[in-house]
Amino acid sequence: MPPLAPGVIICRAMPPAIVVHGGAGIYGDEALPEAVAGVAAAAAAGFARLRAGGSAVEGVLAAVRALEDDLAFNAGTGAVLTSEGTVEHDASLMDGRDLSAGAVGALVGFKNPVAAADEVRRASPHVFMVGEGAARFARERGLEQVDPAALVTPKQRAKWLAERERRLAGLAAGAPLKHGTVGAVALDAQGHVAAATSTGGTFFKLPGRVGDSPVIGAGSYADDAAGAASATGQGEAILRVTLTRAAVDRMRAGASAQRAAEDSIEELSLRTGGEGGIILVSPRGELGIAFNTRRMSRAFCGLDHPTPVALIER
Repeated sequence: MPPLAPGVIICRAMPPAIVVHGGAGIYGDEALPEAVAGVAAAAAAGFARLRAGGSAVEGVLAAVRALEDDLAFNAGTGAVLTSEGTVEHDASLMDGRDLSAGAVGALVGFKNPVAAADEVRRASPHVFMVGEGAARFARERGLEQVDPAALVTPKQRAKWLAERERRLAGLAAGAPLKHGTVGAVALDAQGHVAAATSTGGTFFKLPGRVGDSPVIGAGSYADDAAGAASATGQGEAILRVTLTRAAVDRMRAGASAQRAAEDSIEELSLRTGGEGGIILVSPRGELGIAFNTRRMSRAFCGLDHPTPVALIER
C-alpha cells in the first residue's frame, strides 16, 4: 500500500469549521483543477452557512449538496452508472447532538440524495430506507423526483458504453478513471458536530448494490462527545472495519483527530488491503485527514482560515 498522506496543513481550526472531501481514488490529470475547485466551492458553501449561525447539520448539507450538483464528482448528477446503465444513489447524514441519523440506498431519480437522507433522519421513525420505499418517502416529504436520465451525463454514458463493449467482447473489466464518494464534517459555533456522505457507488456495479456511504458507522458518524467522520474509498472494505465509527472512537479514547484518521486508514490497509480516505473534526476543532490512495480532493475552512484551503495531491 502507498504511504499515508501527510497531516492536514493545520491541526486545529477555530469554530465554526468544516472539512469536505471529493473522493479518494484515481484521478486523471485533466480532472485535477475541476476537483480542487469543486471541493473549495463546497467548503465555502458549507462555511457560509455556519458563519451565518447555521447548525453543523446545515453546514454539511450545504456542502454535500454543492458536491452532488458538481458534475466533477461521483454523486448526484454525473454519478457513475450501474451495469444496466442507470444511476443509483446512496447517502447518509448524522447529527452529533442527539445521534439522530438518516440514510438512503439504491435511490433513483433525486438530484440531492443527501436531502432525502436528512428527511429520513428528521421525519421518519427509521434510520435507513432503500429503493422504491425511500423514493416514495422522499416524494411524500416534498422532494422533487426527476427523470433518472437527467442525472446521466454524456461523460458517464460514454464510459459505460465503452465498458459494456469490452465485456461483450469477452475482455477483462477495464479500470476507468474514478472519483470517489463525497462528504463533509462540520463543527458549528455551539460546539455541535455533524457528518454527511453521498455517492453514486462503484462503476458498473450490480443494481441494488449498496456500499459504505449510507451505513452509519461506516460512511458517516457523528457524536458531540467525540467528533464526526466521513469516509470514501472501497466500500466493501470500509464496511468491514466500520471506518468512521472506529475513527470517532479513537478520538473518544483521547487520540487527536489527525492520529485517529491515520490509524484508521492504516487499519483499513492492514486488515482488508482496501483503499480509502477519511476526514474528521473533533469537538475542540481539531481536523484530521488521511488517505492511502494517490490522491484525495479535500478542502477546509475555519474562522482562522475563512478562504478554503483545497488540496488533492499528497
